Amino acid sequence: MRKEYDFSKRKEYDFSKMKEIKNPYLGKKKAIGINLSPEVIDYFKELAEKTTLPYQKLIDLYLLDCVRRRKKLSLHWAA
Repeated sequence: MRKEYDFSKRKEYDFSKMKEIKNPYLGKKKAIGINLSPEVIDYFKELAEKTTLPYQKLIDLYLLDCVRRRKKLSLHWAA
């Protein structure tokens, strides 16, 4: 059986012997502003409810998949 430890009794903690852990995500994301149509936002918000991931993360994952697969956008303008 695991013994529970009550941390609230201690007034001070010594963190000097802790290992420094570098954040692997630090510097790998870049904040930008982007205008998206309401349909796009609604679509990803619906997906977010089903997956429990934030809709912004789902948009990022989708775009990252496009980049990795080198997907090309096909535009056909009506004359």
